[in-house]
Amino acid sequence: MNSDVQNKTLGLLETTGLTPALVALDAMEKAASISVLQAEINDFLGICIKILGSTSDVEAAIAAGQPIAAQMGGEPVVDIINRPSEEAWKAIESALEYNPLIQQGVVTIPSFESISPSDHAKDNKKVADTTNLALGFIETQGFTAVFEAIDTACKAANVEVIGKEKLGGGYVTVVVKGDVAAVNAAVDAGQTKVAALGNLIAAHVIPRPSKNVLALLP
Repeated sequence: MNSDVQNKTLGLLETTGLTPALVALDAMEKAASISVLQAEINDFLGICIKILGSTSDVEAAIAAGQPIAAQMGGEPVVDIINRPSEEAWKAIESALEYNPLIQQGVVTIPSFESISPSDHAKDNKKVADTTNLALGFIETQGFTAVFEAIDTACKAANVEVIGKEKLGGGYVTVVVKGDVAAVNAAVDAGQTKVAALGNLIAAHVIPRPSKNVLALLP
């Protein structure tokens, strides 16, 4: 374990659903100077975001993120651990793990390659330039509902699908990006299609997403 990391304060935010976790992370990163160690999916509906920073920054971040996650129905569980012991780190920091059942990683380490310039961007802008960039999330319980919702969303506005994440228990999240107006229109249109086909867990737009949200995207 890197001694610099070990000497920092650890903050934990665990939610039900991916969308509340990433919306809360966006608020946390905009509220305080923190870094993300990793995100870890549990085996039933939940995800734990692990952040690092000074004690005051971690406290401020958790204070900003917890109420937002709660408001979104994420049922957040939070904790702050000052300088976790070296032995405890063996359990806290998880190795990369792949779950063949859901066909995706269980542990995600922020990848800042995802916010480097896109090879296929026609305007050659950086994704990291978030001035007018927004992320849209539609999270449902059930594949049929999310597939219908994302098709409706993409037909309603000029957005790009950038990933799909599964948390178990039937929870599926599709993430889109585009300019703020387009993503708002897409998410609004998509979520109206869910009720007859499944359960809408969350539908949300993050304008100008923080760098660690971008780095944790599926």
